[in-house]
Amino acid sequence: MQKLFSISETAKIVDLTTETLRHYDRINLVKPFKTDQWTGYRYYSRQEIVRLNTIRALRCMDLTLSEIKDILEYDDFNEIVKALIHAEQCADNKIAELNYAKAKIQRARIFYENKLSSKPQSGIFVKQYPKRAVLLSDTMEQPTLDNLWNYHRHFYHQIPDNMNNDFSFEDSAGIYTAGGRSQLFVVCTRYKQINGLQFLPQGNYLCADCTEENRKDLTEHLCEIARQQYKVTPAFTVHLIVLSGILRWNYQAQVFISK
Repeated sequence: MQKLFSISETAKIVDLTTETLRHYDRINLVKPFKTDQWTGYRYYSRQEIVRLNTIRALRCMDLTLSEIKDILEYDDFNEIVKALIHAEQCADNKIAELNYAKAKIQRARIFYENKLSSKPQSGIFVKQYPKRAVLLSDTMEQPTLDNLWNYHRHFYHQIPDNMNNDFSFEDSAGIYTAGGRSQLFVVCTRYKQINGLQFLPQGNYLCADCTEENRKDLTEHLCEIARQQYKVTPAFTVHLIVLSGILRWNYQAQVFISK
C-alpha cells in the first residue's frame, strides 16, 4: 500500500508552508494524491513530494509559478532542455549577484572593524597622503542616500564602454571643490586618462572631521590656517566621506599645505 503523508508532514519534508501547498492545489500546480471527501484533509504521495521539491528548486532560480507549471507539463524533451538551460542561466545570474553582494558586505564589515580598532583623531591635524587619482562626477555634486550606495555604478556609466575594464575603484568617495564648483568623486585604483580624471598631489594635508552642518565653516577655517601659518593659498579642498553608520556619514575636510 502506498504511503501517504498529511499536509503538515509534507510541508516539513519539502520545507514549505501548509498555506503554500494549499495555494499550489488551488492553482492546479500540485494536486494532493488524495483529499478526504468528509474532512477535506489533503494527503500527498512520494510522487507529489518529488514534484514539490522540483518546484522549490526552480523557484530559487526566480522562475514564476506560471513558468514552472509550463516546464512541468512539457512532454517534449527539447522544450524541457531549453527551459532548464534558461533556469540554469537564471541561477548563474543570481549566484553572480549574491557574490557581488557578499563582497560588498565583506568590505563593509572590514571597514567597520577597522573603525572599531582605529583611534579617532580630534581637532585639527596634519596627515600625509600619497598621490591619489580621482574621477570627478559630471553630474553629482555631493552624496545623497540615493547616490552614495550606488556611486560605483554611476562612475562606470560615465566611462566609455570600451574602457570599463581599464578602471576600478576603492570604496572611497568624497567631494572635490575648486573654482567655486563642487563635484562628487571616487578614488581610482586602476585608470586611464579621460575627462574628469583628477590627481590629488602627494603631501601633507591639514585635516579636520566635520559634519554636513559645519563643513563649510570648518573648511574656511582650515584654509585660513593654511594661509596664515603655512603661507599657502589652497587651490582646492577635499571632503572625504566618512561613514558613521549604515545610513549616515560625516566628512574629513582636507586642505593641501605642502609636498
